Amino acid sequence: MSSSPSPALPAPAPEPASAPPKGGSRSPWRSLRHRSMRWWSVANFVSNAGTWMQLTVQNLLVLQITGSAAATGLSMSVQAAPALLISVLGGAAVDRWPRKLTAAVSQALLGAVAFTTATLVALDRLDMTSLMVLAAVTGVIATVDGPACALLGNDLVPVEDVPSAIGVGALVHQAGRLVGAALAGVTVGFLGTAAAYAANGLSFLFVASVIPFLRPAYGAVKGAGAGVRSATGRGREGADMTVRQGLAFFVRRPRLLALAGVTGVSAVFGRNYGLTLAVLVTGPLAGGAGAFGTVSTVLAVGGILGALLGARLRRPSVRVVGLLAASGALLQVVAGLSPSLAVLLVLVLPMAVVESVSDTAGTAVLQTDPPAHLRGRVLGVWGSIGTVWSLGGPPALGLLMELAGARGALVTGGLIIAGSIGAGYLLRERRSTTTVVLRTEEGDVTGKAALSTAA
Repeated sequence: MSSSPSPALPAPAPEPASAPPKGGSRSPWRSLRHRSMRWWSVANFVSNAGTWMQLTVQNLLVLQITGSAAATGLSMSVQAAPALLISVLGGAAVDRWPRKLTAAVSQALLGAVAFTTATLVALDRLDMTSLMVLAAVTGVIATVDGPACALLGNDLVPVEDVPSAIGVGALVHQAGRLVGAALAGVTVGFLGTAAAYAANGLSFLFVASVIPFLRPAYGAVKGAGAGVRSATGRGREGADMTVRQGLAFFVRRPRLLALAGVTGVSAVFGRNYGLTLAVLVTGPLAGGAGAFGTVSTVLAVGGILGALLGARLRRPSVRVVGLLAASGALLQVVAGLSPSLAVLLVLVLPMAVVESVSDTAGTAVLQTDPPAHLRGRVLGVWGSIGTVWSLGGPPALGLLMELAGARGALVTGGLIIAGSIGAGYLLRERRSTTTVVLRTEEGDVTGKAALSTAA
């Protein structure tokens, strides 16, 4: 990465027909009134479908090559490792470089990796070593591509429409997952495994070809990467563009620390319903694979409904995220005590809805709270933290189930989540208003009080 920021680029002209309607819409689809956001959603749908085509066949491919389930898990860990180690550097790159160019190049590189894999599979030359190298390269590129694409979508809409953009993105993700999984079976059946990787490569190239034509809507935040200029007209250089600056902002920002705490405790002691509910359904509730399939379907439906509700938010806050997470935790406690599968199904739907709304609200806070020139680095820090949760959460929850059983894990985990959030709220409320005597300047009022506020 270059030691100095790239030269400033002129901002593209806003879409002339994107002025927000009077009164402010709360429609979950309001972000789609902007033409560029519609194109971006189509591109993301194509990309998600291609990604899920590849993911659907990837584990089977590893098993075919190695015959080892452990190797499958290793390949996933190798791909996730860069996010744990260098996400902050990827976020810094997103802040330093022009965002549209960064997103387009990263998508093209991911497409190149997919085409390379497809070629090796077609020629029967893919072995474990090359598979791990490709997985690691994909993980490195993703540390830049993830925050670049997330923030690029937000750059296209006004701030009040960001929750809608995130909610629409969640729906696009779910739709792409369903379509991609279905197409994978057809593609592999008729054209072979290599075709799924080639299709994914084409989906990346489609996204890269759409990005240059995207334009920010009226009222969108102007913060797309390198060359962002301050009010003085000078580019942001030096300390303002360092990784340390992003880390310092994160750890000194109470709102982001509170969001990290709520999300972390929820990720470790809840949310992993694919694990806890599978054991509950097949164990204490004496259900089979079909019963758990029904539970999974209800979870997916709840996630879609939650994304729609979350997209209606206009100004989400950490308090909203905490209240939703605590509510979901209490529902989890009740679900752990379910006497029958029917009762569990009634509880699973609101659990999934609350989780999805909380995710949308939290993502909106994370992506809009930092200053525009720091958002890539903040997302990079978040990527490293999130990787710790995703890698450490399932083993910790599995150990809890070993000690307390499926019901005990759900109940204990839910109480830990709700108790932690409640304790944090009480500590916040106990912070008293402090009086700070400001230095008196000519024209100032002496003894001016400053209120200390929490996140």
